[in-house]
Amino acid sequence: MDALVAVIIVLAVAVAVLAVQVVRSERELRKLAQFLNRRDSASNARVTISVHSRGFSSLGQAINRQLDRHQGERIAAEEHASEMRQGLTYLSHDIRTPLAGAKGYAQLLEDEGDVTARRRYLEAIERRIDDASKLLDQLFAYAQVQDPDYRIEREPVDANAALAETLAALYPQFQEKGWAPRIDLEDEQLVVLADAEALARIFRNLAVNALRYGADAPSIVQRGPGISFSNRVEDPGELDAARLFDRFYQGSESRSEGSGGLGLAIVAQLCRAIGAAATATLDGDVLSVAVEFEGARR
Repeated sequence: MDALVAVIIVLAVAVAVLAVQVVRSERELRKLAQFLNRRDSASNARVTISVHSRGFSSLGQAINRQLDRHQGERIAAEEHASEMRQGLTYLSHDIRTPLAGAKGYAQLLEDEGDVTARRRYLEAIERRIDDASKLLDQLFAYAQVQDPDYRIEREPVDANAALAETLAALYPQFQEKGWAPRIDLEDEQLVVLADAEALARIFRNLAVNALRYGADAPSIVQRGPGISFSNRVEDPGELDAARLFDRFYQGSESRSEGSGGLGLAIVAQLCRAIGAAATATLDGDVLSVAVEFEGARR
């Protein structure tokens, strides 16, 4: 009989201890729920656990890891939004500038009776509208390559032939500057897996970047599966080569004239889409931007 009573007492104590643990656990869970419901998403606050069991400690650590991850994602999203706002502000200014110039020349044209002067004003208007169109084309191209559904069908393309065709199309721009680009291509055909249109845009953006920001004629060299565009720049101290492929990056103010800072960002995106790698290096005052093709055939 005494043994039975002892067993009942032990069971009663065990039930009481278990009941206390259940109550404490319930209270701790309610506290955690209340913390999560009331916590400001911008807060750095983390959960603290007062029930020191392995399960609750693991739960607290898991919640804090998720909060840390969420905090990192929130900060990154805010930085991205700030960068986009600033970049779009710069881009809108770059677009408005040629349009304002075109409007000014249009007003001069309205009161001009001299035929030669009218022709000159019309040419100036056309150039400025063309500048604005190029910026809008860049913005559209960047939005296109940023689309998660954007896909490129790759097929064998003669990279050297695509490069030669691109440079030929830009001949008037080189001629206007009085530049003759130094071109050094290997004799063997370089066949890469790419989309012909994407490859042409990559080469065009690289050539236009050299034309727009270079201090002299570029040197365009192909060695093995790589093609590089190199020329001197006027303001090497203002450039961060590691950021040249960032969207809206323009370095110094002089680089923002007529550009939205998207040309090389588009190059980087298209290179990733075709399995190539784009890099930029600055050696003294010589900037080199190169594309290395994966799986190229010769």
